[in-house]
Amino acid sequence: MTKINLDNFKGASSRTARDINRRLVLNLVRQRQPISRAELARRSGLQRSTVSLIAEQLIGDRWIFEGAVGQLPRGRKPTFLMLNPERIGVVGITVRPASTTLALSRTDLSFITKTSLPTAGTSRQFTDHLCERVKAVIKMHYDIAIEGIGVSLPGRVDSRTNKLTFAPNLKWRNLELKSPLEAATGLPVVLENAANACALAELWTGRHAESVRDLVAVTVSEGIGVGIIANGQLIRGPWGCAGEFGHVSLDENGPLCNCGNRGCWEVFGSNNAAVNYYHQSAAGKEPGTPHPSNVSFSDILALAAKGDTKACQTIDRMAHYLGVGFAMVANGCSPEIIVLVGDVTEAWDRVAPIITKVLKQHSHGLNTPRLVPTDPVAEPRLQGAVMLVLQQHFCATELL
Repeated sequence: MTKINLDNFKGASSRTARDINRRLVLNLVRQRQPISRAELARRSGLQRSTVSLIAEQLIGDRWIFEGAVGQLPRGRKPTFLMLNPERIGVVGITVRPASTTLALSRTDLSFITKTSLPTAGTSRQFTDHLCERVKAVIKMHYDIAIEGIGVSLPGRVDSRTNKLTFAPNLKWRNLELKSPLEAATGLPVVLENAANACALAELWTGRHAESVRDLVAVTVSEGIGVGIIANGQLIRGPWGCAGEFGHVSLDENGPLCNCGNRGCWEVFGSNNAAVNYYHQSAAGKEPGTPHPSNVSFSDILALAAKGDTKACQTIDRMAHYLGVGFAMVANGCSPEIIVLVGDVTEAWDRVAPIITKVLKQHSHGLNTPRLVPTDPVAEPRLQGAVMLVLQQHFCATELL
């Protein structure tokens, strides 16, 4: 049973109904393509005349196109409808402490072009540079109708101000990207925490998209972020800060975190934590091993794959603390699936058994979700940024 807050409740207008029906039809085309108008009417419950009107509008707006003609024993032959990924595009941007990646994506989440720039200088300098790069990409692809810009950020976005307000691993506070990007491009801009964006992308594009309504996405990189989907809805909270498990303290006497607290989950389980631990323990390094100060997390993964003792110990320790944090998330949210996003998935055969063992120990077997790794090659953060725009066209419900 869903409780409706009648103090903040508005009746649906005819425009609301039209928008919902449009999204319903567009999403059915996405899921079932190629699909006929008659099949759309059957699956949506809408009248055929309504489906035909919506289909013509979507064709006119270049979201879909008419494809092959079906064969029937008698009667009018159906014309199948499909998404038109070649003519509609979305700009996706993912900001990380060291570098920022931007891409132009089709509606099927395949990238037309991708480039990167340093996340450097003052926030104003970075914003100006980013706006110029985005404008250049749009100008280069003038033949594509771009629907908007989605930006995934390494921190929490205040839903009231649309500013980045909590990003301990980024050097700026109150970073504002929405207004400058909209002014520079004339396109709508959606900002979101990276973990939330990845959770949305997994809900809509994952192998379990149609069956799972409760999942958590955990992004592991310089820090740790958590995005929560409950009953098919992204949970953000009134200020956009829901799910900040990365800064829950596991040991109040532990290492100092960039957020100012001690012993946060991310000082034990993140890429940076792994690099710091490796540097501290690699005094007796083996011949041929890079000097500790030059070893990156990618280097540690490569060394572990070759059997390097210190690297293996580092990855195993990281996996242990990921399991501890996953148990915290499982006990707090009880998701069906926890999706792991990050380079550590390259060592999945090694880390998965450790994470699973610790997760079961700390959750007492009562809340043991299925663990699913993402493929770093698929650029899940960028896909999530693109989905911030696409979900406004395909999803008939609002974010909580």
